Amino acid sequence: MTAPLRSHTTPEVRALLADPLLRDLSHGLGGPYHALLPARFDANAGAFGRALAEAGVDGTVYFAKKANKAAVFPERAAELGLGVDVASHGELREALAHGVRGTDLVVTGPAKSERLLRVAVLQGALVAVDALDELDRLAALASGLGRTARVLLRRLPPGPPSRFGLDDAETRAALRRCADGPVDVAGFSFHLSGYDVRQRADLAGRLVRDCRDARELGLHPDRISIGGGFVVDYVGAEDWRRFTAADRSEHYHAGRTFPGGWYPYHSPVAGADALRAILAAVPAGERDSLAGLLRAAGVRLLVEPGRALLDQAGCTVFAVQGVKDRDGYAILTVDGTSLSLSEQWFGSEFLPDPVLVPGVPDAGSAAGPYPACVGAASCLESDMLTWRKIPFPVRPAVGDLLVYLNTAGYQMDSNESPFHELPLPPKVVVEQVSDGTAARLRWHLDRHP
Repeated sequence: MTAPLRSHTTPEVRALLADPLLRDLSHGLGGPYHALLPARFDANAGAFGRALAEAGVDGTVYFAKKANKAAVFPERAAELGLGVDVASHGELREALAHGVRGTDLVVTGPAKSERLLRVAVLQGALVAVDALDELDRLAALASGLGRTARVLLRRLPPGPPSRFGLDDAETRAALRRCADGPVDVAGFSFHLSGYDVRQRADLAGRLVRDCRDARELGLHPDRISIGGGFVVDYVGAEDWRRFTAADRSEHYHAGRTFPGGWYPYHSPVAGADALRAILAAVPAGERDSLAGLLRAAGVRLLVEPGRALLDQAGCTVFAVQGVKDRDGYAILTVDGTSLSLSEQWFGSEFLPDPVLVPGVPDAGSAAGPYPACVGAASCLESDMLTWRKIPFPVRPAVGDLLVYLNTAGYQMDSNESPFHELPLPPKVVVEQVSDGTAARLRWHLDRHP
C-alpha cells in the first residue's frame, strides 16, 4: 500500500475543516468549489519582505498572477504595496482594475502583443524584453506615444537550450540600441525552471555584473529580477521519504506510471527561506554573497513568487457521489473533473492526500486504512483527480467531502474547463472575524456576477 502524504496545515485551514461552513458551501453552491484564505497570502508576503530586510537588500516582491486568477490576490497585493507580474493584456487589465499601480507591474512572457505593450508603456510598467525584434517594436511604439519605455533585458540562462532570453551578443546589441532611443534599461532579468538555489545565485551574480557593464556604456540599470521558483513544502520529511522509497506502479489505478517525475513536495528550505539561501550564497566567480554584491553595486532585487505567496492560501472541495469497490481498493467518483486541478497538465498529479470529511460524523465506519483512488464525473477513462490509491482512515461514503489542501498555487487555474457543461468551481473567499466574544468564519464569492 502507498505511504500516506499528509499535507501541512495552518490554524486557518484547520478551522475551516472543522467548521459547518465547509459543508454548507458544498450544499449551497451545488458542486465543487475553491476556498481562498487571503490571510495566508498576507503572511507569506510579509515573510518575503522580512527576508529582504534581514539581508539588508533593497527589493520588491511581485505576485506572479498566472498562479491564480482570483481577484482577491491582486487586491491584497495592492493593499500590501506588492508589485504584480503579468503576462497578458487580460492579466494587466485585471491587476489595474484591482488597484495595482502601473508602475508596480512587470510585464513578462515572449513576443508580447501590440496592445499589451501599448498599455504597459502608457502605465509606466516594467517590460521584460525577450528578443531584439520585441525591443525594436517597443521603441517604435514608445516614440509614437511620446513616452519612454522601461525595460528589463531578459537574459538567456546557461544549460539546456531555451526559447526565452537574449544571449551575450544579443544583449550587447540591445544595449547599443537603447543608448539613443526612447527606452530606459532599468535592469536585467532571467527565469529558470526548477528550484536550484546555487543556479539562481550564480545567474543573479552575472546580472549584477551586467548592470555594472551597462553603466560603463552610459546607461543606468539599477535592478535585477530573478523571477520565481521558490519551492513550496507541502508534506513532512518522513512522509516524503517513505513515499519515494516505496513508490511503484501497483500503488496507482491501472498501474499508471509517471515518467516525468514529481514536484518536490517536501523541501527543507522553502518559500522565503529559499530567498534567504539565495541571498546568502556566494555566486560563482565572486567572493561576496549575493546580498553583499547587490548592496555594493546599488542594485535592487526583484522577485516574482507565485506558488510561494499562495502557500496554504486555498483548498479545493469536492463531494463524493459514488464508491465502487475493486480488487483491494475503491474508486471514488466526485462531483467535478480533474480539470479542476492542474498537475495533470504536466503528465503528473497533485500528490498530497485529500482530507476526508465524513458526511455523518462518527458514523461507525470500520477503521482503515482503506485505499481508494479518485475519479471524475466524466466519461473519460483518463479523467482521474488522483490515480494513487490513497490510504483513507475510514471507508469513504457518498456524501462525504474530499478536501484537497494547499491548491491555490497553480492547481485551480491552468486546466479548468466546463466539460460536460459542468460549471467551473467557484472561488469563495473565507475570512476569520470576531464579534467581540468569539471568532467565526464568514465568506463571499471572489467575483460577484
